[in-house]
Amino acid sequence: MHKYEETHGRELFSRGRIEVICGSMFSGKTEELIRRLKRARIAKQRVEIYKPAVDTRYSEEDVVSHDSHAVAATPIDSSASLLLMTADADVVGIDEAQFFDDGLTEVCRQLASNGKRVIIAGLDMDFKGVPFGPMPALCAIAEDVTKVHAICVRCGDLAYISHRIVEGENRVMLGETQEYEPLCRHCYEEICNH
Repeated sequence: MHKYEETHGRELFSRGRIEVICGSMFSGKTEELIRRLKRARIAKQRVEIYKPAVDTRYSEEDVVSHDSHAVAATPIDSSASLLLMTADADVVGIDEAQFFDDGLTEVCRQLASNGKRVIIAGLDMDFKGVPFGPMPALCAIAEDVTKVHAICVRCGDLAYISHRIVEGENRVMLGETQEYEPLCRHCYEEICNH
């Protein structure tokens, strides 16, 4: 059976591919991931969804967007687990990819080579503007990269970064609007230079 998918308004034959959805917090990454996965299910494709076990903000087992849309997911501790768990899937969804180990890049490459459509969502940069986890490498090997943007809460321009508004230097700090705000490059640089 041939699988088809919709990308940018045209139908493409799919033999396995990697799609990355990246951007700052509050930009709609998970919402877009959920939208694509729901469409794959409507097309009668077998969809499996994974998230890092560390991300328990909204739910221990669901992938949940900031506006409360949810789909059931399997929490995992290691990217290597994906190879063992996805044998029957046509489409593999991965949320919060920045929290996975660097092995995720090779795992996704193998999944795509095995004919899977792999859809990944994650932060492209941490709160200091540094590329985050395996996301840069995933963007490099993906057939399709979609960068989504939040709105800067200070000026209304397109947001560039998830600015942390609480103390703490740990790279990984799960949080929401009480801990982070989306800022454009100009507003972020103004804060950093004061």
